[in-house]
Amino acid sequence: MLNSQHYTMQFDGEHLLVGKLGHFFVLLSFTASLLATIAYFIASRKTDATEKSSWIRFARINFFIEAVAVLAIFSCIFYICSNHYLEYLYAYKHTSKELEFKYLLACIWEDQGGSFLLWTIWHCVLGIFLIIKSKDWEAPVMTVVSFAQVFLAMMIMGIYLFNIKIGNSPFVLTRDEINGPIFAMPEYLSLIKDGIGLNVLLRNYWMVIHPPILFLGFASTIVPFAFAYAGIQTKRFGEWVKPALPYALFSATVLGVGIMMGAKWAYESLSFGGYWAWDPVENASLVPWLIMIAGLHTMVIYKATTHSLRASYAFVILSFLFILYSTFLTRTGILGDTSVHAFTEAGKAMNVLILTFVGVFAVLSLALFFINLKKIPADQREETTDSREFWMFIGSLIFFLSAMFIIAKTSVPVFNEVFGTHWAPPEDIEFGYNKVLILIVVIIGILTAVTQYLKYKNTSSSYFLKKLITPTVIALIVTISLFIFYPITYTKQGSGFLIAIYIALFATIYSFIANAGYIWSGLNGNVKAAGGSVAHLGFALMLVGMLISSSNKKIISEDKFKNFIIPMGIDPLTKQADDPLENLNLIRQVPTAMGPYSVTYMGDSNANEAGRHYYHLLFERKDSATNELKESFVVNPDVYLMKNNNMSSNPDTKHYLTHDVFTYISYTLDPDKNKDTAQFKIKEVSVGDTLFYSKGFMVINSVEKNPQQNKFNIVPNGAMLMAHITITGPDSMKYASTPVIMVDSFGINQVDDTVYAQNLFLKFAGVSNNGKIKIGVKESDKMIDFVTVKAYVFPYINLVWIGLVIMAIGLIMSIIKRAKLSPVLSAFVLTIIAIALFYMFLFAH
Repeated sequence: MLNSQHYTMQFDGEHLLVGKLGHFFVLLSFTASLLATIAYFIASRKTDATEKSSWIRFARINFFIEAVAVLAIFSCIFYICSNHYLEYLYAYKHTSKELEFKYLLACIWEDQGGSFLLWTIWHCVLGIFLIIKSKDWEAPVMTVVSFAQVFLAMMIMGIYLFNIKIGNSPFVLTRDEINGPIFAMPEYLSLIKDGIGLNVLLRNYWMVIHPPILFLGFASTIVPFAFAYAGIQTKRFGEWVKPALPYALFSATVLGVGIMMGAKWAYESLSFGGYWAWDPVENASLVPWLIMIAGLHTMVIYKATTHSLRASYAFVILSFLFILYSTFLTRTGILGDTSVHAFTEAGKAMNVLILTFVGVFAVLSLALFFINLKKIPADQREETTDSREFWMFIGSLIFFLSAMFIIAKTSVPVFNEVFGTHWAPPEDIEFGYNKVLILIVVIIGILTAVTQYLKYKNTSSSYFLKKLITPTVIALIVTISLFIFYPITYTKQGSGFLIAIYIALFATIYSFIANAGYIWSGLNGNVKAAGGSVAHLGFALMLVGMLISSSNKKIISEDKFKNFIIPMGIDPLTKQADDPLENLNLIRQVPTAMGPYSVTYMGDSNANEAGRHYYHLLFERKDSATNELKESFVVNPDVYLMKNNNMSSNPDTKHYLTHDVFTYISYTLDPDKNKDTAQFKIKEVSVGDTLFYSKGFMVINSVEKNPQQNKFNIVPNGAMLMAHITITGPDSMKYASTPVIMVDSFGINQVDDTVYAQNLFLKFAGVSNNGKIKIGVKESDKMIDFVTVKAYVFPYINLVWIGLVIMAIGLIMSIIKRAKLSPVLSAFVLTIIAIALFYMFLFAH
C-alpha cells in the first residue's frame, strides 16, 4: 500500500530524474508501437500506391521512435543498476555492491520486466531489418511485429486504468513498494547499506550471454509467423514461403543455440549432474524449436514440390504461439514448485495481461488460418512412399507429435488448475520423458539417414539401396564395436530400455555416417549445397553424445566404507532424494580414494560475495605399477550460504577431450559459524620427549636449523628452526607435523602446523633459557573441517557441444545460400561464427 506522506516528504539522496525519464520512454514506446501497428495495418489494406507509401512512411517513423525509446529505457535501467540507486526497487532487488561489473547485464534480465524489455529490443532490431529487406511484404509483416510490441510495452508500463494495473514498471521506488518504518524517514537511503543482489546461480558467464541469445530466438519466431499472416492477408498464399524461409532457418539456429546455452549453464552451475532434466522451463523453450524444425522442413517441401503448404502455415503459426504459451507457463506462477527456473507469480493483473497477450494472438491467428484453410492451395497429387517429400513430411509430423507429448506433460499443472484435477508427476520424471523420446530418436535418426538419398517425386529402389549399403554396414560395425569394447552401462530401467538405447545409438550413428556420405557421394562434395546434410550430421552427433554421456555417466564419489553418513536433501530439479552413499566425505588435508583418483580437500577461500566460499580439491592419479604421478588437477567448486541457512552449490569441472570430471559440494559447515575458541597450551620439552593429548600422543623427533625445504614453501630471511614431530592417533595412524619459528628483520614469526584429521594445531613457541623448546598444543573445539563431495565422470560429453556447433553451422550455411552472399563474404561470416561457437561451448568456462 502506498504511503500518502511519501508525496509530501522530502527524501535525502534520491535520484528521481532518471526514473521519470525511463517511465516517459515506456509510455512513448507504447504510443509509438500502437501508432505503427495502426499505420501498417491501414497500409496493408491500401491499393493506391501513393496512399500506401504515405502510411508506411508514417508507420516507419513511429517504429523508429519506438526503437529509440526502447533503447533509452534499457539505458535508464542500466544506469540505475550500475550506480546502485537503491531507491529504485529494481536496483534494490537485483544488484549489490559486491557484484562484478559483467553481471550487471544479468541483473537486468533477471527481472520479468527486464526480460520483456530484452524481447522488445530484439523485435526492434528484427523490425528494422525487415523494413530494409522485406520490400512489398513490409506492411502486413510489420503489422504483426508492431502489434506484439504493443503488448510487450504494456508489460512494463505500470499504470492504472480504471483501477486496473497494466504491467509492472521497472522504475517504481522501493519506499512505495515495501512497507517499513525506515521508509518514513527522510534519510532512509543511508540506512539501506546494500541491495539483495543477483541470484547466486545467475552469477555465471553463461547467464550474461544465454538470455540475449535465447530471447533473440524467441523474438525471431514472430517473423515466419508474420509472413504467414501476410500470405493470408494479401491472398498470396504460397508466395510468403520463399522470403520467410531464411528467417525460419535463422530462428531455428538461434533458438537451438540459445536452448543449449541454457543446458551448458545448467551443466556448469547447477548440481543435479547433467545438462537437461526435463524441467518445465526447459521444455517450454524446446517445444517451439521442435515445431519450427517441423515447419522448416515442410517449407522446403513446398518450395520443391508445392506439397505441405497448409502444414507449413500450421507449424509456423504454432511455433510462435507456443513461444507465447511458454511465457504464460514460466511467468504466471502456474508451474508452482515444479520448476526451479520459473518466475514467481507476478500478480493477478500481470497474469491477466500475459494471458491476454497469448489469447489475442492465438484466437486471431488460428481463426484467420481456419477461415482461409480451403483457400490455401493444396497439391492434390498423392505423394509416393519412394519420394523424399513423403518421408520429410513424416519426419516433420514426428517432430510435431514429440513437441505435443512434451508440452502435454509439462502442462499438467495448468490442467490441474483449470479442471480442478490432482494429477501428480511420475516418481521418476526423467524416465517419464525418456521412455517415449528414445523411440523418437530412433525414428528421427533413421529418417535423417535415409531420406536425403531419396529424390523428390520418386526414386528407383536400386539407386536408393545401392547408396545406403555402405553407410548401413559402417553404422552396424561401429555400433557392434561399441557394444563389445565400450558397452552401455545404464541398467537402471531394465534390459528393455537398454536395448532401446542401443537401437537409438545405431540410428544416430547411422544418421551421422549417412549424412557424411551424402555430402561426398550425393552432392559430389559440393559444400555450398550441403547445409542441410551438415545440420543433420551435427544433430546426429549431438544425439550420440547425449546417449553415451548420459548412459555411461559414472559416479566416482561412492563412500564404500560408509565412514560417516550425511543425510542429503531433495534435488530441486530431479525431485528425488540424493543417495548419501554416492557422496564422499573429505577431511581437510587427508587424501581419500575416489574412483581412480586420490582426492585431497586442501582448504577453502572467500569469494568477493559475502557468504560465498570456494573449496579447493586436489585430484591425483598414480600409475598402479610404478606409483608415478600420471594426472593432477585442482577443481574449485563453490558454495553460497544464504541468509536463510540454505546452501546453493555451484559445481566445477575438469574438462578433457574424451571426458569431464564434474564435482560439487553436497554438504559443508558454515566456515563463518564453525569458529575455533580453543587456546594453545605451551609445554617445555626436549628432543625425544613424548607429549600426550586427548586422542593420542606425539614424539619430538628433532629440531632442524635453517632447513633447506619446508612444507610451507617459506624462503628464510634469517635464522629458522623447524621441529619434526610424529603424532600417533587413537587408531595408531601416524601423522607428521613441522611447525616453524624464524627470526628476521621484522622480528619473531611463528608458522603453526595443523593435523586436520585430529583437529590438532601445533606451534613452535620458542626456546627457553634452559635449552628446552616450547611447543604449543591446541585441540580445536570446533567440528572437524570436512566437506561432502559428489563427483561424476561424463564420457564423451564434448560430442554434445561439437554436434550442436556443427548443426548450427549447417543451418547457417543454408541461410547464407539463400541470402546469396558472395563466396568470400560467405566464408568469412561462416568462419567467424564457427570460431565463436566452438570457443563458447568448448573452451569458455
